[in-house]
Amino acid sequence: MKSRTDGMWWGTAIEAPDPSGLARFYAELLGWHLGHEEPGTAVVAAAPQGPFFVFQQAEGFRAPVWPPVDGEQRPMMHFDFQVGDLDSAVAEAVALGATMTEEQPQENVRVLLDPAGHPFCLCLDEG
Repeated sequence: MKSRTDGMWWGTAIEAPDPSGLARFYAELLGWHLGHEEPGTAVVAAAPQGPFFVFQQAEGFRAPVWPPVDGEQRPMMHFDFQVGDLDSAVAEAVALGATMTEEQPQENVRVLLDPAGHPFCLCLDEG
């Protein structure tokens, strides 16, 4: 976009029933910092230039269902995070408040739900 200049923020917006709580979860999980917080919005950043995750208040929030079920709220997107040790990464995420799902699609991937119920994947990529 021509109207964008260096230093302008960009990122992904995620709906949540508790934006600040979910922002703190991802900040801890990823080692990022909480860059901005106000009622109804919290921003987590990898660095001052981004990328950013923007967590926004969602009244009537319905967590997506994993695996997808007809007629239920589907996951419309999810995060994938490469890790060096799958078991320890899962243990760390669970200690922070994530939940492991029953159905796991691959041996080198673990699907978890964040505290708001959004699925995310921890991926062991040895290639």
